[in-house]
Amino acid sequence: MSEALVATQVPEVSSSGASGAVQFWRRLRTQRAALVAAAVVALLVLVALAAPLLTAIEGQDPTTYHPSLIDSARGGVPIGSFGGISGDHWLGVEPQTGRDLFARLVYGARVSLGVALGATAVQVLLGVVVGVTAALGSRWVDQLLSRATDIIVAMPLMIMALALLAIVPSSFPRPVLVALIIGFVAWGTIAKIARAQTLTLKELDYVAAARLSGWSTWRIARRELLPGLAAPVITYAALIVPANIAIEAALSFLGVGVKPPTPSWGQMLTSANVWYQAAPQYLLLPAGALFVTVLALTVLGDGVRTALDPRAASRLRVGTGSKREAKAAAEREVQSKEVQS
Repeated sequence: MSEALVATQVPEVSSSGASGAVQFWRRLRTQRAALVAAAVVALLVLVALAAPLLTAIEGQDPTTYHPSLIDSARGGVPIGSFGGISGDHWLGVEPQTGRDLFARLVYGARVSLGVALGATAVQVLLGVVVGVTAALGSRWVDQLLSRATDIIVAMPLMIMALALLAIVPSSFPRPVLVALIIGFVAWGTIAKIARAQTLTLKELDYVAAARLSGWSTWRIARRELLPGLAAPVITYAALIVPANIAIEAALSFLGVGVKPPTPSWGQMLTSANVWYQAAPQYLLLPAGALFVTVLALTVLGDGVRTALDPRAASRLRVGTGSKREAKAAAEREVQSKEVQS
């Protein structure tokens, strides 16, 4: 989504935070696809958090080798049907090493989701701080921060991430490093959205009244401006989480992301690229997990955007029938008549 689309499709700020939350939930409940996506995301997060418990129930861990489960005469292919699936190894074992695939998959969810959410948090924090500071600062501060933001936006993310990951010592925790690099290199778009929306909000009457009352700039930003920034920032954040998951997977696939033996879905795909014929489940499991996660987060992000701004129709025609579209059109017509009267 372009920054202009996010910045222009901002709902009016409700005078009551509680009533705004109720309205948001009421609108979100009408979108079945978004609710299903939210359930899938919640399940994935639960699996990631419960990874130690789940692997303890299975009786395995993600790093122990099982050479007895590998057929060395065939080049390291798992022994048994479907990649060595058994009561002890629910999804089979990894070729050449015999490490448990279920354990590596659920621990990989921790890394992939953790890196994506951490990077998103850094992006949102830096973007909002820079955007609000630029909008509320003097002319030279605005120009300086705006040019810095333009440079960040113009930087090729993957090339910068590859360069930074290559020069940082390997002793630094790799998942934390990947999250920080993605966050520090990709905050520019959120900064532009925050600046544009702050410039709009600070011209409103209630902000002018707060300024005339003698409030400090910080208090005005915290009490009056930040609530108005919540909708566009949350919307964009929900949409960049799946992009950050894909970036982490790409970096790990290129061999500069998360390093073994720490499991991640991207790293599993890197190791599986030569086993897609002999052990297809080794490739299909992390690829399927990535696909489901990115799809669920994308649908959820679109649902959040639509719920925050009911005037904007969903761009994903999933779970929206003709009756719902007709009802939404009727509601928009009623709102238009009320405004005209």
